Amino acid sequence: MSGLDIAEENKMPGKPSGERVKDSASFAKARNKAAEYANDPAKLNSLVEEAAKKAESKKGPLAEVWEFLMACVRMLKAYAGREYTKIPWQSLILIIASIIYFVMPFDLIPDFIAGLGFIDDAALLGWTLKAVKSTLDDFREWEAGKTGKRTTSKI
Repeated sequence: MSGLDIAEENKMPGKPSGERVKDSASFAKARNKAAEYANDPAKLNSLVEEAAKKAESKKGPLAEVWEFLMACVRMLKAYAGREYTKIPWQSLILIIASIIYFVMPFDLIPDFIAGLGFIDDAALLGWTLKAVKSTLDDFREWEAGKTGKRTTSKI
């Protein structure tokens, strides 16, 4: 299953969909903080590092959106370093808000709930992927040109 499929899968009854998560109070808090992070490279780098550490420790539950999450981490690092700034503001805010939500321990489904704590995170990341796919594709193309490598992602 690809990262795009997770948004559809999470529409099943009893599972939080990306749409429901993005409409939650927890995501609203994350979205309200996103511009602050976007305008402060040091703060954004700190967030990205925290997200990367958390993602590495939770790779199993996030398998469906892992590649997308890591691409977002790389893109935000490049943005914070002013290497890559061709990100539409709306996409940037959405990605940062999703990363903030991901690192929040108390969100729609608190992360400490064994087996369930990352379902909402994965649903939101899947929904975000769908919403910013062209932005991420542009970044990955830029990244491939910079490194001389082709990306083989299924994103």
